Amino acid sequence: MAWDEWEELKAQAAERHTARMQLNHVDGGGGTYGPYVLPSKYGDLVVKNTELQAIGTSAHELYNQLWDKARVAIPNSNSAATDLSNQGFALGAGLKHVSDRWEEQLKSLMDACAQISNHMRVTKQLHAGDDVYIQRQMSSIDVLDAGFDERAGAPGKKNSIYGTAEKKKD
Repeated sequence: MAWDEWEELKAQAAERHTARMQLNHVDGGGGTYGPYVLPSKYGDLVVKNTELQAIGTSAHELYNQLWDKARVAIPNSNSAATDLSNQGFALGAGLKHVSDRWEEQLKSLMDACAQISNHMRVTKQLHAGDDVYIQRQMSSIDVLDAGFDERAGAPGKKNSIYGTAEKKKD
């Protein structure tokens, strides 16, 4: 592809895509740099606590049910396995193996439920912290930007906010 052809293709693409990226600014009602509007009043970064809480609650309830109901068979199975083995039945070793695998799988499932429950509990707090951080960052950018606009002088001229040399001597 020749250089001229490349430049022509770029120009055609620029004509087709007139939209450019820009950062949006919400007017707080007091002009361009008026009072800051909190993101909770207009933002779309939202985590609903009720949804997270429902998932966490379900995981916690499942954990409790597994603890109460699924573990009941383990002591009885181990006892039966010991009795069968003591009486010389090979079935005792098989039952003990099944009981051990059941306990391992049950512990794995209970750990997963506990992690889900804890994660849902912590997620809301983390998102709330992120919202506050983003709010602080965006607010400080607006304040900084407004400060630069107020102090900007004409190109090549001294900034009038610092006064003139005559005023400094007084």
